[in-house]
Formats: sequence, C-alpha cells, structure tokens
Amino acid sequence: MAMRRVVEAAALLACVLLPMAASPVSGRNITAILDGYKEYKLYNKYLSETKVCDEINSRQSTSMTILVLSNDAMTTLASDAGDSLPAIKNALRLHSVLDYYDRKKVKKYGDESAATLYQATGDAASTTGNVKVVDQEDKNYGFSAATPGGRICTVTKEVETHPFKFAILEVTAPIEFDGLFDTPSTSNLTRLLERAGCKVFASLAARSGVLKTYEAAMDKGLTLFAPNDDAFQAKDAPDVKSMSSANLTKLLQYNALPSYYTKTSLKFVKGTLRTLATTKAGVTVVAKGDDVSLDTGKSKSRVADTVVDSVPFCLLTVDSLLVPPELYVGAPEAAQAPAPAEAPQGSPPATQPADAPSVAADHAADHKTKKPSSSDASRPIGALAAACSVVLVSLLL
Repeated sequence: MAMRRVVEAAALLACVLLPMAASPVSGRNITAILDGYKEYKLYNKYLSETKVCDEINSRQSTSMTILVLSNDAMTTLASDAGDSLPAIKNALRLHSVLDYYDRKKVKKYGDESAATLYQATGDAASTTGNVKVVDQEDKNYGFSAATPGGRICTVTKEVETHPFKFAILEVTAPIEFDGLFDTPSTSNLTRLLERAGCKVFASLAARSGVLKTYEAAMDKGLTLFAPNDDAFQAKDAPDVKSMSSANLTKLLQYNALPSYYTKTSLKFVKGTLRTLATTKAGVTVVAKGDDVSLDTGKSKSRVADTVVDSVPFCLLTVDSLLVPPELYVGAPEAAQAPAPAEAPQGSPPATQPADAPSVAADHAADHKTKKPSSSDASRPIGALAAACSVVLVSLLL
C-alpha cells in the first residue's frame, strides 16, 4: 500500500512539473525567429540596426505580416536606399504590414489595401505608406506599393504562418515608391531644437560648446533628450544662469546617450543607461504601456515626443531637465551605478498583453530556442516542487 502511494505521488508530481519545465516563453521576437533562417541574415541585421525589430515586437496584440527579403534582394534594397540607414528603416517599416495575410485569406477576399508601420509613423504623405494586397493568377499572390503603377512583388514562400496572428512571407523584390527614401535633414541641430520648442536648451548647448559634442556624436550614435522651454521655469529646476561652466556642461551632457535609441526601443532596456556626462550615475528607464520616463534617482522625466528619428540619431523631447544627482544642493555623493545596460537585441516586452499571440510556441517545433538559465528555471519549479512534496508526504502518511 505504501509503495502504491509513493508511485501515485510521484506521478502527480511529474504531471505538474513537466508541463512547467517545458512551457515556452509566450510572445514573438522577430529577430529570434529569423535567426533560424540564414537566407534572411542581412534582413535581420538591418531590423536590429534600425530598431524596427522593437517596433514589431512591441505590437504583441496586433496581427502582423512581415514581408522578408532574401540576402540578395536585401542587398538590392540597401543599394537603392544609398546605404542610408534612415532610408532603409522607411523601407523595413513599409514591409511590416499591420494585418495578417496568407494564401487562403487572399484567395478568399481578393485585392485590398493594408496599413504598415511606415504609415503608422505619420511620415508618409497621405496613404503612400500603405501596401496593396494583390490576388494573382493560379495560386500566386503578392504585394505592391499603394501608389499607382507600383510593381507587384510576388510571395515566393510562406516562411511561417500562424493564422490571424502573425505571418512571415518572402517576396521576390523590395516594395518601393518615389519618396520612400526621403529622410529629414539633421544638418542643423539648433534649428531642429528650436522648432521643437527647446530654444533655451539649444541656446545653452551652443553657448557652452556642448552642441559641438552632440554634432560629433550624431553619426556614431546619439539619443538626445531635449527639455522644452517650460522645463527651465519649473520650481525644482536648477538655476542654469548661476551654474558654473563645468556643471552646465555636465548637465547638458547628462541629457544625452552615446548610443541610438527610439522611444519604443527604450521600453526594452533593463538596468542603467550611461549618458555622455562623466558622472557615476546614469538614467534608468521606467516604462508602463506607452508611457516612458527616465529616472535619475532624484526625479523622473517623461519622454514626450519624437522630433527626429534618423538612424543612428534620435531627438526626443522630455518634460523636465535630467539633472545628475551630484548637482543637487547638499546631495551626498552618488553611489556607484550598476554596469550600463544595453537593450536586448529584438527582445519582446517585459510585460505581454493578455491577448498576446504565442508564436514562440508554434515556432519551437521547427527551430531551436534559447534555453532559460538553470537559475531562472529553478525558481518557479522549485517552489512548486516544495508544495508537491507536502502532497507526497500526506499520501505516504
């Protein structure tokens, strides 16, 4: 009898623990998926460099179709864009369709128009950022630009389809139209700041010489958080007029990162980000839904709007000044900050919506996925094992 109870308890424990151990991470990670396909290596590389992967991964509850290009076709696109990352980013957004499509759906419903990430940015004139879905002869179908006379790029392979959630389709050639590769000029940073309502910040940057530091970093990687003019009138704002030249320089450099981030990609950052200032403390990203704030350890500043996104430079406005902790009057010496964090390449959001599609589960059958570390995996399973041991003891008794 005792032996039978041991067997029953062991079976119960296995039934509970094994599904937990094999449970995949929900949500989709476009770069992780494409890592399993060597023929899209170049496409995947540009997704990461332009941060379009983060825009895709952030829309977990949105049905999407990603139109991928083979390495040869992606080389053609890069050449057409003049090897300009901002121009390539426009194209990759155009190839990210905000709806689900596969052969069955197109054959059932025929031709129609669909929005893309490029259209959603607001950068496209009128509806030029949309694509047309075209039902071709026999079993073929394809996509073209929404502008008149656009060539049809036929779907050559349904790489992955997860009905009505997410699809990856290979098309024969890049979808392009006149004006797709037009990008905003970033040659006059002062003018960009002034037009964004950051005249005081622009004047201080120019007067202190930090403007030249910004400009020198724009081609290498720079994210600039520009406070609006009202931020300098806030009750807790430092008096920049009486500030020493060294402290003013530190303040202005603290409002910039020596790397490229968009508002969306900031949501994926964990840990502390290093700024241009030579200070012990960096900034920590606090993201909740669509709201993104920067925490200095003393105060928080909300990231408001994107003024210019031109890889590898991004200009964002913030509601208040980012002030290094050591510049506060009477502030103790700041503690050593943890190592600067970089956003995981193409990582999914930390918190998934309740209706997020579990594409990773479908994908695991065909491609190897990264195994969780033993320490991460042991925590929930270890707790559950402890609970189950109580059941085991009670059965034995």
